[in-house]
Amino acid sequence: MKTAPSLCARDLSVALTLGLGAFFTNLDVTAVVVALPAMARTLSFGVAGTAWVIDAYSLAFTGMLLAAGAIADRFGRRRALLSGNLIFLVASLACGLAWDGPALWLARGLQGIGAAFVVTGALALVASAFPDAAVRARVFALMGVVSGVGMAVGPTLGGVITAWIGWRWIFLINVPFCVALAIAVPQFVAERQAEEKRPLDIVGIALLTTALAMLIDATMRVRADMIGAVCLGGAALLLLASFALQQRRRAVPLLDPAVFGTRAMTGVGLLLIAVSVSYWAILVYLPPAMQSAFGWHANRTGLALIAATAPMLVVPPIGGRLVMRIGWRRHFALSLAMLAVGNLLLLASLWRADTAETLGFMLAGMAAIGSGAAIAHPQLSGALLALAPPDRSGMASAMTIVARQGGFALGIAALAVVGGGQALAAIFATAAATAVLGVLAAIFLLPADR
Repeated sequence: MKTAPSLCARDLSVALTLGLGAFFTNLDVTAVVVALPAMARTLSFGVAGTAWVIDAYSLAFTGMLLAAGAIADRFGRRRALLSGNLIFLVASLACGLAWDGPALWLARGLQGIGAAFVVTGALALVASAFPDAAVRARVFALMGVVSGVGMAVGPTLGGVITAWIGWRWIFLINVPFCVALAIAVPQFVAERQAEEKRPLDIVGIALLTTALAMLIDATMRVRADMIGAVCLGGAALLLLASFALQQRRRAVPLLDPAVFGTRAMTGVGLLLIAVSVSYWAILVYLPPAMQSAFGWHANRTGLALIAATAPMLVVPPIGGRLVMRIGWRRHFALSLAMLAVGNLLLLASLWRADTAETLGFMLAGMAAIGSGAAIAHPQLSGALLALAPPDRSGMASAMTIVARQGGFALGIAALAVVGGGQALAAIFATAAATAVLGVLAAIFLLPADR
């Protein structure tokens, strides 16, 4: 029986160094969620402004990630990572010093650009630095653990920082992490470039990113300006159609519509969006729900959110074994059903008269959505890669990011409109319904076996 190869000290140093970038970019996402109410109060913006704090980052991250891979291959992967790290550092300072909503949203977009280069550079460096598949798998696993720790501790750390020294320090705390990465990468990680330079599709990236931005803006306008929302939405759909036509004509497309138009691929794409709405977008609305129900400060809210984030660290190995045993269709139907049940428990918590009962329902709901997302999340990426032709694996990875981040950004905007800023019941009900649609997509669109 073969034993998994151990990592030497040098390999371990490379893995931990590159994992540091994933750690602080994930930490920044989940820590910010807890501080959103405090940011809104300080900078005087409403629900739409709160959504843009997240969506500006997500949109910039998605658009730039599609370009970052080609740029890293062309100019050097270590150089791309270090450039992204510098951008992230400057953007974090700008977020911490923001004087109003637009300044914060602009800085968050800059953070997303920097994070795209950090993540892409790190993944590309691992892929090229470790040609042995078994060693590479262990390095990715270690990086995944480091990344998961950042995600899991983010809400608690964000809550403590917000309560004790203010929300601005959630961004300023990134500075020492960025400095540490800037020192460690040149010491432990060699520069690598791709032998074949991929073309950079600036037009395609611009079309897709602009279309997503217009869809988000259109969604936000639905209540206040229906005509404007319809016009923006129509323009966004025209841009998406233009993107599809443009991709069909390119020799090396970013996303080939012919590859992703199959029944199974459509199903996986819908599941990625369903998980983004029923888990990731819900994380944005849990802090105000808890603070409203219990009158908690940010530190206690962040501690309670561990119930929703900790499963993302400990549950994924169970999902790997489960999907091998029961197949894709039942696996994803089960995970989305857990997300639906979790959101229904969160909905029920709003109607409990007893505080202890409310807390019990809320914690159970958070544990359920966290576990459902943790079971589904890694396997959805694996399903896309398995369904894609071997020469389209990079494209499948890009599709995973677009569906996940696009669904996250649009989900936050849609839930903000549904809830109207206050109606948390409508938000949780909509998330539960989205998860049920995900169950149906798994049953009717996915093959039974892996």
